[in-house]
Amino acid sequence: MQVENLSWFPGHMTKTRRMIAAEIGHMDAVCEILDARIPMASRNPDIDELTVGKPRLVVLNRVDQADAAQTKEWAAYFRACGCAVLEVDAKSGAGTNRFAAAVRELLREKLRAYEEKGQVGRVMRVMVLGIPNVGKSTFINKVSGRKTAKAEDRPGVTRTKQWVPVDKTLELLDTPGILWPKFEDKSVGIKLAFTGAIRDSVVDTEELACHLMEYLAAHYPSALCERYKITIEEGMSGYDLLIAAGRKRGFLVSGGEVNTERMANVLLDEFRGGKLGRFTLESPQDYAD
Repeated sequence: MQVENLSWFPGHMTKTRRMIAAEIGHMDAVCEILDARIPMASRNPDIDELTVGKPRLVVLNRVDQADAAQTKEWAAYFRACGCAVLEVDAKSGAGTNRFAAAVRELLREKLRAYEEKGQVGRVMRVMVLGIPNVGKSTFINKVSGRKTAKAEDRPGVTRTKQWVPVDKTLELLDTPGILWPKFEDKSVGIKLAFTGAIRDSVVDTEELACHLMEYLAAHYPSALCERYKITIEEGMSGYDLLIAAGRKRGFLVSGGEVNTERMANVLLDEFRGGKLGRFTLESPQDYAD
């Protein structure tokens, strides 16, 4: 399947939409996990409609892999939209210890109203939402201090709702990741595929790697040159760059040709693992009216 024409809406995601609609009325707030490298591309636009009226905490995850200056801009952007914002690296746990306090600050007025009614210690329920492979389960495990949520580095692992207690007065409802039916903007599908939010099995990894090579050559050329010891010349295509990097790595097959499939997989793995550097692939200015 070509990246440009990517459409991805498995049946379990339709089921998840129904579950969110059924449960949202019982929630005090919504926690939306986003990938700090692609904050807007990793937002499911349907979530705004599904959770309308609920206080929102936006968690920018994987900040350790994102451009720090751009992360600050995105945090300011979401705060201007009326959301509370938390910057974290769920894998290491950095920033996750501030989650409970951030939720209570977000719900300060509601908690005060409960206290005035004598309902001190009432349990706050927060629905946690996010697209597949955005680090949602890893985040929940860190803030709860347990391994209740199944976490794997591939999309679509969480398939059912799970209640996870953080402390005596805070519970999380973990939900399966949902994407939307079709990407109207092809660049959104490409960015999601770059970060692994879409299974590699439904995209052409060589084509995807060529797109990534072209993007990095245009925006972060030094990172590409330093990692793969290549020289970027004017007019080089993503495929040319993939071949050059593969040759430097010694990924050769019979006849001296480069194994571009192997190099493509290495590029994507190293990009996703943060070995190429810290990148943010979009800025708030890209979405300015």
